[in-house]
Amino acid sequence: MDQFICDFMVGKNFQQLAINFIPHYTTLVNKAGGIISPENLDRIQAALKEAKLKDVADIIEESLVAAENAPLDVAVIGESGTGKSSFINALRGLSYEEEGSASVGVVETTMKKTPYQHPKYPKVTFWDLPGTGTPNFHPHEYLEMVEFATYDFFIIISSSRFSLNDALLAQNIKEIGKKFYFVRTKVDNDLYNEEKSKPMSFKKERVLQQIRDNCLANLSNIGVPEPCIFLVSNFDLDDFDFPRLEETLLKELPVHKRHTFALLLPNLSDTSIEMKRAFFKEKIWLDALKSSALSFIPFMACFNGFDFPQQEKCLNLYQSHFGLDEKSVKGIAEKLDMTVEEIKSFTKSLDFWLLVKDDSIAEKAMKCVECYCSVNGGLPSTIFQFFKIYFLHLKFINTVADDAKILLHKTLEILSRRR
Repeated sequence: MDQFICDFMVGKNFQQLAINFIPHYTTLVNKAGGIISPENLDRIQAALKEAKLKDVADIIEESLVAAENAPLDVAVIGESGTGKSSFINALRGLSYEEEGSASVGVVETTMKKTPYQHPKYPKVTFWDLPGTGTPNFHPHEYLEMVEFATYDFFIIISSSRFSLNDALLAQNIKEIGKKFYFVRTKVDNDLYNEEKSKPMSFKKERVLQQIRDNCLANLSNIGVPEPCIFLVSNFDLDDFDFPRLEETLLKELPVHKRHTFALLLPNLSDTSIEMKRAFFKEKIWLDALKSSALSFIPFMACFNGFDFPQQEKCLNLYQSHFGLDEKSVKGIAEKLDMTVEEIKSFTKSLDFWLLVKDDSIAEKAMKCVECYCSVNGGLPSTIFQFFKIYFLHLKFINTVADDAKILLHKTLEILSRRR
């Protein structure tokens, strides 16, 4: 039971709620940060102190709308053969054989930028930008040509050594106030080759550290001070530095863009799933707080009844975000040589009626209603329905996220046995 929401609903001291608001909010959000900016947190706290509840609701709504509608444009720069296209495909959740994937293994012959929209999130676009390996490379002209102002951040990719042109480009990106990240791809190939050539002395961590040290020395020598390097394999994104790259990007993105980026995180690790879960739980809490604030305003319609089709639609949305929608589950079943029914046997979120009939949801809602009635009297059914929906949505997101982790581990286990 979220005590802050319950205290808010019964109209407890708003001065105390204002004091508790930011500390409580920070316990809800992911360590990468939430979707409410520090400025808006201060605005909400100030509105709570003065019991300006319409302002509280408006600021939350403003933040949620900005987060849900934020476009994200990611520039990926690299020469042909660096794994640039495979990296873009992996971020879009596509294999190179799927329709709409970026072409892999094609020699780059053009200096034009190529957009690749995310298949599930149309506001997200990955831009394949031409490499910097031309003899007469000029970073200012290059950035103007690719319209640098349109991108949220730049990923500079190499499968070996970063070039002087890469360093010049990074310096110019920094000067225009944009973020850039160096990604060293094909690390799995380096490990394979090293193990084959030195089977007796091979140590994975030592080889990875050597690659990292070489990249750092390479970039330092060509004029990039304290570069941040991420080692990745496009075919094993859950391994090496990709989870750290995800977390870094989330932290450094503008607040209103974080939610968009969190949505597209592939279910590659427990960490990725937990980051996504945290963003959805934050949104559920903010929606509940907004509705609670509106409930104090006369004639304001703030609570909807318990509509089964609407709740099933909500569950389906969460399933889609975590790769547990009907189409995705069928694809996973085929990949694992299993039936959909077998997958349903060890998951819980694919059965809507099992979740909505959970008695613990009604019990939690009733406890909150009893708290409300002890202060306000009566037994308003709308208050019961509000809490029932709030706890049901938390149940939805937690069950879906738990199932995503179960399915991830099951997939990794089966695939490792096949190798």
